[in-house]
Amino acid sequence: MDYDEKSVIWQSGVEGLVSDEFADYVSHVYVHQGSLDFNFLGNPLHMEAGNCMILVTRNMVSDLCPSTDFEAEVIYVTNTFLETCAPRNNFAIRGTLMLYVNPVWVLTAEEQQRCVHNFEEVRIRLMEEHPYKSDVMSSACLLLFLDFYKFQMRIYPGEGVSFLNADLMIRFLQMLTRGDYRQNREVTYYADALCVTPKHLSEVSKKVSGFGANYWINRFTIIELQRLLRRRDISLIQIADDFNFTSQAYFSRYVQNYLGVSPTAYRE
Repeated sequence: MDYDEKSVIWQSGVEGLVSDEFADYVSHVYVHQGSLDFNFLGNPLHMEAGNCMILVTRNMVSDLCPSTDFEAEVIYVTNTFLETCAPRNNFAIRGTLMLYVNPVWVLTAEEQQRCVHNFEEVRIRLMEEHPYKSDVMSSACLLLFLDFYKFQMRIYPGEGVSFLNADLMIRFLQMLTRGDYRQNREVTYYADALCVTPKHLSEVSKKVSGFGANYWINRFTIIELQRLLRRRDISLIQIADDFNFTSQAYFSRYVQNYLGVSPTAYRE
């Protein structure tokens, strides 16, 4: 089992959610006190005491705005280690899919107690010297993941989604998460990579998520463009080139279509 001191990291506070340090981690958040407002894929979301959240990738969140009394803890787990200790079953795939729609869950009082216990167990085990540290951490994280799956089963029953459809959708979103949209925004590219037809991918995306494949491609693209447009140290020409737009005019039309203003106006 691939475990080292960077495989699992516990932190107090949520500053790491938008840090490059944790770009390759899945973030597990529990709020003890206060509230947190933030943007998730461009949409405003709210967390408060007793809520938990799982973020599949750092690029999904921005504009963290905690209340003055905000207290939370986060467990960061690398994708590699997560894959070795998290069970892969039909529901796990459906549950993961919902994290791309809304990663915040309102827990019951019993679930809150369980969540606090699991976070504390992981934190304690991280500090403990143990001859079988890898197995110990795998077991502690497995309990955390299994209880999260249980929470998801209550919140998102996931009826009507087959294993094959959910798995296809997850693999499609994983391609987007790793940044393929920077160079490829045609459904055909993703369908070919996933060995299905563009029509089938679009139909599955619509059935499973409620949105077609084009929606997700453009959603990831425009969120990243917004982030880069806010950076004055990167020129508009460089952004257009990095995203493989064939011309500045095409880049401008794309931004205008999805943001309602030109790239230049967005920066004003």
